[in-house]
Amino acid sequence: MAASTLARTAGGLAAATVAGLAWASLVEVRWYALREVTVPLLPAGQDPLRILHLSDLHLTPGQRRKIDWVRDLASLDPHLVIDTGDNWAHLDAMPALLEALEPHLAKPGAFVLGSNDYFGPVLKNPARYLGRDARRGSAPAVVPLPWKELARRFDSAGWIDLSNRRDVLEVDGRRISLVGTDDAHLDRDRFPGAGGNDDARVDATASGRPVDLHLGVTHAPYRRVLDAMHADDVDLAIAGHTHGGQLAVPGWGALVTNCDLDTRRAKGLHGWPGARPDARGGAGSTWLHVSAGLGTSPYAPVRFACRPEATLLTLVPA
Repeated sequence: MAASTLARTAGGLAAATVAGLAWASLVEVRWYALREVTVPLLPAGQDPLRILHLSDLHLTPGQRRKIDWVRDLASLDPHLVIDTGDNWAHLDAMPALLEALEPHLAKPGAFVLGSNDYFGPVLKNPARYLGRDARRGSAPAVVPLPWKELARRFDSAGWIDLSNRRDVLEVDGRRISLVGTDDAHLDRDRFPGAGGNDDARVDATASGRPVDLHLGVTHAPYRRVLDAMHADDVDLAIAGHTHGGQLAVPGWGALVTNCDLDTRRAKGLHGWPGARPDARGGAGSTWLHVSAGLGTSPYAPVRFACRPEATLLTLVPA
């Protein structure tokens, strides 16, 4: 190949790289998307139930467009809001976060926290994310965030904290049992045992108040958590953390999930477990929804072929 051809090829690749980085850092990272997903799992004859799934806002002060976009989601009028953590990414982000979530805190809701609710982001080698588990070889986070105050604010608004516990909600005339875990990425998860006084399904027959739906909520969808939820007969498991891979290959998808979940399930609605990510075999698998989330670390503010997102899950009769 002639030198001039090599130069043109190299120049073209360099231009494409620069254009891709500009798109990922200036456009797509702020190109928020609402995903609407239908999940067929309710008992026959029930009306649809709308769940707004918010995850991985990684909010920092001054992100006005994200704040306004999240607030506008209240126009969807969901019956229930589920927040799967990593809400902020700055020590001073509490006012901005509460402003963004203010209309949603008026709705029935439940939440768990993620690693970046406990600790602020620190600069790390981005190549470590190419490993099976990005925790390996990484330095511990050193910027504690006021997560106890955040949880108190959510709790005082009426949202249920599902960190390693069970609870129950009455929503739109339905009785919903819930089970959740603390963040598995920090090994804080302890799956609560079934059959105790906190399990709403135990007294369903005796009390005449049957459970219409059983939801599982976690931040990081590690296999051990999803297996425990499947064994617990969860109807729908809801998670975040993966950012959908954040940088995806068009036509291929995510390269990493930042946990031990396979990349085919990095975002969207799937079955768990199953040889195929779309497998749904009745008692043989559990519905799983993983959100690609709305933000990124401020030290890696890029997305490519993976728009930031929130999801409206509409549950309908199976």
